[in-house]
Amino acid sequence: MLDINLIRTNPEKVKENIKKKFQDQKLPLVDEVLELDKKVRILKQEGDDLRAKRNTLSAEIGALMREKRVEEANAIKAQVVANKVRIDELETIVADIEQDIKQKMMTIPNIVADDVPIGKDDSENVELQRFGETKVPSYEIPYNADILQSINGLDKESAGRTSGNGFYYLMGDAARLVTAMISYARDFMIDKDFIYAIPPFMIRSDVVTGVMSFAEMDAMMYKIEGEDLYLIGTSEHSMIGKFKDQIMKETELPVTMTSYSPCFRKEVGAHGIEERGIYRVHQFEKQEMIVICKPEDSMDWYNKMWSYTVEIFRNLNIPVRQLECCSGDLADLKVKSCDIEAWSPRQQKFFEVGSCSTLGDAQSRRLGIRVKGENGTYYPHTLNNTVLASTRALIALLENNYNEDGSITVPEVLRPYMGGKSIIIPKK
Repeated sequence: MLDINLIRTNPEKVKENIKKKFQDQKLPLVDEVLELDKKVRILKQEGDDLRAKRNTLSAEIGALMREKRVEEANAIKAQVVANKVRIDELETIVADIEQDIKQKMMTIPNIVADDVPIGKDDSENVELQRFGETKVPSYEIPYNADILQSINGLDKESAGRTSGNGFYYLMGDAARLVTAMISYARDFMIDKDFIYAIPPFMIRSDVVTGVMSFAEMDAMMYKIEGEDLYLIGTSEHSMIGKFKDQIMKETELPVTMTSYSPCFRKEVGAHGIEERGIYRVHQFEKQEMIVICKPEDSMDWYNKMWSYTVEIFRNLNIPVRQLECCSGDLADLKVKSCDIEAWSPRQQKFFEVGSCSTLGDAQSRRLGIRVKGENGTYYPHTLNNTVLASTRALIALLENNYNEDGSITVPEVLRPYMGGKSIIIPKK
């Protein structure tokens, strides 16, 4: 959510940013907010004037009563009562208008960084750099579902009976690989001085709307029927929500945390849910990282965070690239974002395995997270990044460590978490 002072002082900048994001339908919101804000300030001034007058009249009443001029005092008392009625009425009107302003402000997108490339959608994202040599072996790499079934590692048929399409059972060494990757990613982040946490897997609606846009919420989140609770789509939501309505000391910054959680997503949209594989599913596990920091430090943390993901995937023998998200591909709260994509030797192209974002002070404004510094109180910046998402990381690991005889080489960094196992032999 933007600072309303920006709309007051530079509405054209806000409008230009809306155009950069190809959301021209939101342009009228800027003028609507300005008009409502002007109305609120007029009404508040009227209320302030009435309160000041009430104090003056109260003094007059006291003087008249001392002089036994009861009839005049009663007339002024009636005026005081009428003024109070109007003050109460003004407070109700102002509260309603301010709620309307807040709803509109939460719909206006955040100002993107100056160096974000302009583009309509993810097809116009820009490759920045690659890490590791991309190879296509002379032998065929099977589809991820087929690799998993060859080691008795995947059962979607049973999951269809218990839970429906978009769910799965991971079995045996496949399940162990996921646990090993998550455990390795956890320990990697702890070694980077991030505090490890397991957060709540459900959050209230005021936290959901504090960390994401309404459109994202509708497309992603599962609502718990009959309760003000949502299943988390990523632990970033509950981790940032941990600091809701808190005033932090500047000496506590930066907050650096890494969290484990299952993630639940509707995956509503044209892409649909995969029938056979595990690329797009309703449930997966993830190691996440979040940072809360001073505004001047946010870009330094942004660059550190995405580089950690690159380092992890390279340690898993997986080539990756960094892709800069264009303006039209940025969610409304994001200032800047990049995707980390893993190489698929089967498809001979890259696919997304993580995303790193800085959101400026948008989330902290929505959630009321403030910092008390030497020069007053301010809103900190928040950042988040995928350390490792289980299903997509597993696909990348299987394809890039698949051998001609159908076996899978276990990356060296995972072997301590796999009981020392260095290779997985197909069962069939």
